[in-house]
Amino acid sequence: MATPLSHTPPSPLRTIAVVGLGTMGTGLTEVLARAGRTVVGIDIDAAQAATCVQALERSTARAVERGRLTEPERAALLDRVTTSTDLAAAADADLVIEVAPESYEIKQQIFAELDRVVRPEAILATGTNALSVTRLAAGSERPERVLGLHFFNPVQAMKLVEVVSSVLTAPQAVTAVTDLALELGKEPVAVGDRPGFVADGLLFGYLNQAAAMYEARYASREDIDAAMRLGCGLPMGPLALLDLIGVDTARRVLEAMYAESRDRLHAPAPILKQLSQAGLTGRKAGRGFYTYAAPGSAETVPDALTPASGSAASPGRTVRSVGVAGSGTMASGIAEVFAKAGFEVILAARSEEKAQAAKARVGKSLDRSVAKGRLTAESAAGMLERITPAGGYEAFADVDLAVEAVAEDLDVKRQLFQALDKVCKPGAVLATTTSSLPVVACARATSRPQDVIGMHFFNPAPAMKLVEVVRTVLTADDTHATVREVCARLGKHPVDCGDRAGFIVNALLFPYLNNAVKMVEEHYATLDDIDAAMRLGGGYPMGPFELLDVVGLDVSLAIEKVLHREFRDPGLAPAPLLEHLVAAGCLGRKTGRGFREYARR
Repeated sequence: MATPLSHTPPSPLRTIAVVGLGTMGTGLTEVLARAGRTVVGIDIDAAQAATCVQALERSTARAVERGRLTEPERAALLDRVTTSTDLAAAADADLVIEVAPESYEIKQQIFAELDRVVRPEAILATGTNALSVTRLAAGSERPERVLGLHFFNPVQAMKLVEVVSSVLTAPQAVTAVTDLALELGKEPVAVGDRPGFVADGLLFGYLNQAAAMYEARYASREDIDAAMRLGCGLPMGPLALLDLIGVDTARRVLEAMYAESRDRLHAPAPILKQLSQAGLTGRKAGRGFYTYAAPGSAETVPDALTPASGSAASPGRTVRSVGVAGSGTMASGIAEVFAKAGFEVILAARSEEKAQAAKARVGKSLDRSVAKGRLTAESAAGMLERITPAGGYEAFADVDLAVEAVAEDLDVKRQLFQALDKVCKPGAVLATTTSSLPVVACARATSRPQDVIGMHFFNPAPAMKLVEVVRTVLTADDTHATVREVCARLGKHPVDCGDRAGFIVNALLFPYLNNAVKMVEEHYATLDDIDAAMRLGGGYPMGPFELLDVVGLDVSLAIEKVLHREFRDPGLAPAPLLEHLVAAGCLGRKTGRGFREYARR
């Protein structure tokens, strides 16, 4: 009987076998060889093995051209790589990393054969992101040396590596691969064994909800993707990302997640099955949610779903003057946006003092732009002159567009719309900036619901390009056209969506944040590891807990309650930990403590 790994000091991981030489395996081979490892690439398809070598030759040749490698270094790197179609080539490996297709049958067959081939002290790692590492380990003769080592694509660029332990994994094996990941310049995160682990566990639920949103025809694919890129700073929209990952791959991951969680948010959207069965699996097939120039191409080409360019079917109304209602950060930011675009702006609040303070806030913002060289002092002064503060909404009598940015409270907004209905001239467009409340409720507070629409700016309004344009069933076509035309004049990117809780961005963002809180509640991973996983593995500008503390836990809880109430999905119920923190007054950065503690200013 072999000596258990737990009693054997781990060997230095100098010779590494990579089983499966697709995109991931080829990337892994290059990263390992660059780090001075001897790499044995194994694939049952000789043509695929040859393709891997050709890809390495091209990649290293580019590195020489760019001065990142010398020619002798390139030759030495390539000499460290051999390929084979026989698993027996892994006999001398200190570590074997399999990145074969996501199938228990295939992976278990590979591990069974490796048991007969490799040395007793060799570590066996699976690159799965959807299958149970424990189940794969249990089928091995030496389960204590089996673990998960989940790299992210493209391996050369992505820093995150999830190190996945089962209850059977020896600590020495975890230490050995963690040290290797650090030597490769990666950032390892230790996680437990459940489908999706941390990054994909959060990412795929979000992608699934985006697919369901598109399938319900709530918004176009272009608008869903633009909303998440511009509203959240993501490098890629969810539907484009599904095409990159592979629609079929995403469906398999979600099926594995749903089998464990039974959470409806993980139940694959039917469109994923439809596209998969039709062979429309994304970029690799040349068509998925989008159509591509060729299989494997990143270039999208127009198809039957591509929006027609040109003017709207219904022209909008003339807008020269704008009223902004409110005195907070959002109101002053919106007033600044309109003034910069040349509109005459009336900034009205409940008192003259509040309105003057809001205008002063705009002045400070413009001064910062002048200091940074983005504006001249003369142009900033001209913009500020276009803003007239007012201590009441009667000043909106002649505006063409009234935009409310008051407290996110439906009663407050209804009262304001009743007031706007009385003071604004016939034909004026009345817009609400609500992020989660029903626009139609504001419309019904007026005698002209056809003139009411949602115009959801994002904070900070001067910097954020996105505006969600929210139509109700009562909104007139020319009202909608007016707001889109105004957005174009503001230099903003409008996306169309219907009047339901969360619109596009919040409906996709907040369930993801809520699921991150649940991960911490279940002691699956730490705040720091989850934040690192989403920044490094998902390309998010902030981890979920960083973002929750910035947004405010009270604001986040309120939005999650609205989503849960509207969609009645148990998976959307706010995480108890979030509710406890809000009840304790730990609201994030604004109170000095949320999920983390902050220095008081």
